[in-house]
Amino acid sequence: MSEPVVASREEWRRARLELLAAEKELTRRRDELSRQRRALPWVRVEKDYRFDTVDGPRSLAELFDGRSQLLVYHFMFGPEWEEGCPSCSFWADSFDGVDIHLAHRDVTFIAASRAPLDRLQGYRERMGWRFAWVSTAPSDFNVDFGVSDASTYNYAPVAEPAEESPGLSAFARRDGQVFHTYSAYSRGIDAFNAAYQLLDLTPKGRDEDGLPYPAAWLHRHDAYPD
Repeated sequence: MSEPVVASREEWRRARLELLAAEKELTRRRDELSRQRRALPWVRVEKDYRFDTVDGPRSLAELFDGRSQLLVYHFMFGPEWEEGCPSCSFWADSFDGVDIHLAHRDVTFIAASRAPLDRLQGYRERMGWRFAWVSTAPSDFNVDFGVSDASTYNYAPVAEPAEESPGLSAFARRDGQVFHTYSAYSRGIDAFNAAYQLLDLTPKGRDEDGLPYPAAWLHRHDAYPD
């Protein structure tokens, strides 16, 4: 962290108003990007994906739970892993509990991973989360949506495919058909991590410069050292 400039209250206010103008412009730009996102064309999902859920095997269409929109968080939890990814667990701490609010806007929210359902449910219980979590083990859903053993990630080729990567995909259901409308990966999912958004407001920010990798400080919420 660089040495701060110490100023009078009036000097601070002038600088803050300049920044406020930039923040308002960013908000307007974000609104426009959201409009463009909603205007993306839809792609019909032709493959019959199957998922293991606490209510038994389900199709992608059945995961909508009667609503017309579905958000799927691609949670990194490989078939042989004993625990979920620490970074995805960090994200889950932010979105846990929002599903009830999304449901009242015609959106079903779930997490999906390749690990067996019983292992997902055990980890969910350990972490105290409430969101629905399904296993993609019966299908190649994760591979097709670019988050498991994929040769491309975030719409670009990768030198070595990662076993698991994070992301979020949006789907719509209309007239009995399911459509893929949007997917985001990497920094594209940054916006719904509440802790990072709050850290961005602090003097030190995320304070990750100089670490071996950005999230090297991170632990699961039940594993931070005393």
